[in-house]
Order: sequence, then C-alpha cells, then structure tokens
Amino acid sequence: MSALRGRLSAVSDAGIAVFVSGVASMGLEILSGRIIAPQFGSSIYTWGTIIGVFLAALSLGYHRGGRRAAADASTDRMAWLLMATAAYVAGIVFAGELMITALSGLPLPARFASLPAVTLLFGPPTYLLGYISPYAAELAETEGVGRASGQVYAVGTVGSILGAFGTTFVLIPTLSVAHIGFVFGALLVGTAVYLTYPPLSGLTARSLGVAALLVVAAASGSFGVAAEGRVLYESQTSYQQLEVTQLNDTRTLYLDDQTHSAMDVNDPTRHVFGYTRYFHLPYLLADDPDDIDRVLFVGGGGFSGPKRFVAEYDATVDVVEIDPEVIDVAERYFALDPSDPQLNVHQGDGRRFLRGTNHTYDLIVLDAYKKDKVPFQLTTVEFFELAESRLSADGMLYANVISAESGPASKFYRAEYRTLSQVYPQVYTFPTVGGTTVQNLELIATKDGTRVDAGTLRARNERRDIGTDLSREIDRLRAEPPPTDDVPVLRDDRAPVDSLLDPMVGQRYVVQRAPTNGTATPSPALDPPVRNVGLEPAAARGAGV
Repeated sequence: MSALRGRLSAVSDAGIAVFVSGVASMGLEILSGRIIAPQFGSSIYTWGTIIGVFLAALSLGYHRGGRRAAADASTDRMAWLLMATAAYVAGIVFAGELMITALSGLPLPARFASLPAVTLLFGPPTYLLGYISPYAAELAETEGVGRASGQVYAVGTVGSILGAFGTTFVLIPTLSVAHIGFVFGALLVGTAVYLTYPPLSGLTARSLGVAALLVVAAASGSFGVAAEGRVLYESQTSYQQLEVTQLNDTRTLYLDDQTHSAMDVNDPTRHVFGYTRYFHLPYLLADDPDDIDRVLFVGGGGFSGPKRFVAEYDATVDVVEIDPEVIDVAERYFALDPSDPQLNVHQGDGRRFLRGTNHTYDLIVLDAYKKDKVPFQLTTVEFFELAESRLSADGMLYANVISAESGPASKFYRAEYRTLSQVYPQVYTFPTVGGTTVQNLELIATKDGTRVDAGTLRARNERRDIGTDLSREIDRLRAEPPPTDDVPVLRDDRAPVDSLLDPMVGQRYVVQRAPTNGTATPSPALDPPVRNVGLEPAAARGAGV
C-alpha cells in the first residue's frame, strides 16, 4: 500500500475520492437500468425516473455536504462515506429483487411505478456519494474557491465518463449484475482503505465486514435456479440480460426476464407457443405459396420461425439479429445450424440491414418487439416504406405485435395498424386470444390490393399442403379494421411508442401453447406468477419468437 501511495503522490487523496465517486455514481446509474428493467421495463419513463432520482440524490448530497464541509470535511470522513456506500451496494445486490418486488405493488400510475424502487435502491448511495465533492473542495490545497471547485468538477466528471463507458462497454457485456455490483463495492472499499492508510482499527474491522458482505451478496446473486427450470446459461450482453432455462423437455430463452423463445429439445422445430403457428399464414394469403422464395426475419431470438421455415419450405431464409450473443446462444442451445445453405444469419440492426441489402424478399417477418421495449425506428411509416421497397410485387410484411385487441391496452396495436395502412393497401389482423387481454396480435400487410376473406383462406388451407393446419388461426381473422381515430400515425419525427405501451403496464400478458390434441392451452410458464421478475406486479413474463 505504501508503494502505491508513493506512485500516486502527485494526486491528492481528495482528488482520488472524487474520481472514484464519479466512477461509482455513473456506473450505478447505468447498472440501475438493468436492475429495474425486468420488473418495470426500460421505457422512457423508467429511464427518466432513473436519471431524475440520481440527479436529485446527488444535488441533495452536494447541498448537505456543502453545508457541513467546513466543520466535518476530512479524509477519514470521506473514507467512511465510501464505506457506507459500499455496504448499501452490497444490500442492493443481495436484496434488490426483494425490494423491487415489495414496492412494485404500490398503487401508482404506470408511468410512475418505478419511482419508489429507484428511490429506495439508488437514492441513499447516490446521496452519500454527493457529499464527496464538497468535502474534497474544502480539503483542496488549491488557492481560491473557484479554482478548487473547478478542479473537483473536472476530476469528478472524468470519473463519471470512465464509469459510464466502462460499465456500458466492459462490465455489462462481461459480468452479471451481481458481479458488477461487487466490482463497484470493492472499488469503494479499496479506496476507503487507501485514503486512511495505515488504517484505523475501526475502519479495518468495518472494511473487512463490508468486503465479506459484498462477497456473500455477489455469490448469492450468481447461483441460478428458477421456477422456470434449471438455468443452463446466463449473461449480460451489450443489449440485454440473457438467460436459458430448461424445464422437462422445454428449453426457454429469456431476454430481460421476458420469455422470448421456447424449444422442445426432442423436436426442435415443433411449435411450442401457439402464436408462432400464425407465421405460416402468408402461405395461404399468397396466390401461389411457391412464389415465396426468399424470407427475411427481423429478430432472431431462439430462431423458432426461421428453423421451421427452413425445415418446411423450399425457401431461402435470412435472419438479422442485433445481439451477437443471442446468435451464439441459439447455436449452442436452440439447434440453430449456421451451416445450413438455406439459412443466412446476419448480425446487425434490422432497419440498417434493409437499407443496405440488395435482395428482394417475398415475405418480411418483423419480430423484434417486446411488451415493454419496442424499437420505435421499426414502427414508423418511413420504416414500413423501406420494407415495402424491398418486397417483391406481391410481397407481404408480417408484424408480431404485443398489445390488446380492444380497450386501453390496444393503443399500440391500433397505431401500428393505422401506420401500416398508410403504406400497404391491405392489412389483416389475427388476434391470438382476443378482447382486452394483452397478447400476440399478428398483422399481415400486403402489396396486393385484393382482400382475401376467411372463406378463401379455409379453402386454401384444405387444398394446400403447407405443413401446418391453420383452421383455428383462420377463425381469428378480423373482418373489420379497428378504430384508429384516437391513435397517431407513427413517424420518425413523432413516434410516441412509450406512451402507447404505457396502458399495458400492470396487465397480464397471455400467450398460449401450440395445440395439443386439438386444444390450445395457456402456457404454464407464462400464466401463473413466476418468481416475480416480470414487468409488472404478479405479471407473467413477455414472449417473442
């Protein structure tokens, strides 16, 4: 320790404390999104709450610290503040999920639902870190208040920059939430010990105690056994939290604690969730199903749809998936064969891929939406016009939308319908459950202006061998368009997707298993409350392909 202090002799203890507090505060702010999102989503309301709480807590800490700096500021006092913050971080890692669950049931409007949890989890440690800067300014050896303050602001900002970039590009893609919390806690404890070296006996005992708490908290957060089955793999990717579980013969992919895909390990191309059967409807809507030669899936997940298309049809299937680790997991756990000549997997953003590709597609399947997180750039008129320009003369766009068919939670579906209708002459709606229930709503937009009715689809279903009997799905076709006067057309310069999704917060998302012996059944992994890590209180996890 003495050698380290010698090498850092040019840097004041106050400067080190400010730098570390900047790293920790901004790092925790980035990390908080990953901790809060599974229960409350990651909408603009959630992130606005996170940013507002952190700024408020820091401001209060600056204010209180400034008033007490003249009497209390000392290196030892800053060390105690860092140690107390580390102890609170250990508590977040150890019991954060329980605290979030306890607070998620408070009767608040949906857009404010995350406020109590964010305040309780991250307000106190951020408030404590706010004391560091005014204490450091008081202890600065620089002459003049302005110069001392400027130096503190500069050092703290540099630390915040490092905390933001380091957490975003290094820690989250590499470590779990629990282990990232341990890193920040260990950094705070180490800095506290460094500031008071040789340490006081009281600080030494407490530093050992806090270090032990961090180790226990990190260890408890890294053991994975869930009600949904045995955890086979989990990771924090650059885009989301990823987890693979297996219960009996069903293997499930969770992204941000939402069910995104499921596979029967004994029959990898079988439809596990009922809504994936609707993917075959374009083969009935087409005048000739053999004309569907090239298909693009925007969003890969567990590759349920692409795998079934490759197995069933003589078509080239392209898939563009933004998260490279999702592709890797699909290969390792979901029977994705990247060497299949019919299947081409591309890593990247779907809209950017469509801008750059020179292929023309007969069918584009848009499956990149979640219940709480929808990339707005894939919902607008401009995007649908881009997709239309990449479709063949009789091409179709298929959108797997999570919303309700009617009621307040239907706003996103109805806005998407209205937006698609600006570009395509015909839009078909196939609800998978119906009514006011939040569900998978399948929208199919065609360039062909001739409307195909349910009777024609039934006749084609009996006549054509497309590998899947869609009688039940055809019965879901809605003959009339939904009312759209009260919802906007989504455009790049105005796409209020978060406010359209807001009415779904607190509602159960129902997804059915594929028919067994002629009967579709609710998925037991989704309908009952499970370990309470869904987006809303006692809600089921969401689903995608």
